[in-house]
Amino acid sequence: MRIATWNVNGVRAREKNVLAWLARENPDFLLMQEIKCEAAAFPASFRNAGWHAALAGQKGFNGVAILSRSEMNVSHPALPGLPADDAHARYIEIDVGGLRIGNLYLPNGNSGGEAGYEYKIRWMDSLYAHATGLLADDKPLILAGDYNVCPEDIDYAPGTLPPDDALLRPPTRARYWQLIWAGLTDAVRALKPTGKAYTFWDYQAGAWQKDRGLRIDHALLSPTVAERLVAATPQRHERGEDTPSDHVPVIIELA
Repeated sequence: MRIATWNVNGVRAREKNVLAWLARENPDFLLMQEIKCEAAAFPASFRNAGWHAALAGQKGFNGVAILSRSEMNVSHPALPGLPADDAHARYIEIDVGGLRIGNLYLPNGNSGGEAGYEYKIRWMDSLYAHATGLLADDKPLILAGDYNVCPEDIDYAPGTLPPDDALLRPPTRARYWQLIWAGLTDAVRALKPTGKAYTFWDYQAGAWQKDRGLRIDHALLSPTVAERLVAATPQRHERGEDTPSDHVPVIIELA
């Protein structure tokens, strides 16, 4: 089984890139973040190419979607535990073939001052509560997406981020590691414990050309899923394509 996560930074802007990638890679599931459109505006070309889509959309920003070759059952169209009036489309979860897959776009936390950062932390707390509940039920689980967290210093190029950046702040990292300590496995680091594995390069200041990247897109696996892990690969080459997203896909393969 091949499952990929990819912040596409606008699915309509990246439609041709994603369709070409799907035809080439043919994953079982593609989890997309930052689709930046509502359901009515989601490109019909994916359905025409044989893909089913489950999405939580939002006009102009945010938005998450899952593509699959088969029908999906949406177990949660938003992250449980958030206030009912939270309008950010940042999470969708499906049940398929005995597997629970959550697709998330975690808040960045650098905008909106301390209130914006506090929202990021509340969101992470809700994610932890939901994840630990699923783990307690022993559900085979994948939580993948754009976490907007660099878990360790090796996960960003030196000088790319200031020490007080929301992706690095101690409360951010602590909450990421809570997920790991609860029993989830970081798929990429399970197979590549050290070294660069960047998934994002900013459009500004020649970040791609200078390889000033970040690793912020992660796939976390429950124990029974981690036992099946055979590969976890950020597809770096996609950042060099025409009109690319600033993120690249991360593919995990399960036996």
